[in-house]
Amino acid sequence: MKVVNYKDVLPVVMDNEMVKNVAGRLMIGKEDHAKNFCMRVFEIGKDGYTPKHTHEWEHEVFVHTGTGEVFIESEWYPLSKGSAVFVPANIEHQFRNISDEIFTFVCLIPSGAPEL
Repeated sequence: MKVVNYKDVLPVVMDNEMVKNVAGRLMIGKEDHAKNFCMRVFEIGKDGYTPKHTHEWEHEVFVHTGTGEVFIESEWYPLSKGSAVFVPANIEHQFRNISDEIFTFVCLIPSGAPEL
């Protein structure tokens, strides 16, 4: 069992030519003996974005704060607090912040996928 506040988990900061102004926190993963899922929290700052990419696993996203967009199959969809997103396997996708405040979301992936 594990109980933790996401602010107590050190973020991994990502900022390069493919990712801008993103911090990821591994909340629950293989080190916690989670056998089926991995839970991450991402915070995207102003003008930030994740890489546009595909992979062989699905994932589920729940927006906690802020305003952003998700790119799925050539189209951008608006996201805000309370939005949920299902990204099927092998579908190109990307998340980006479209406001001045931090865009925060929880992302679940299956165990075995890269955790961060």
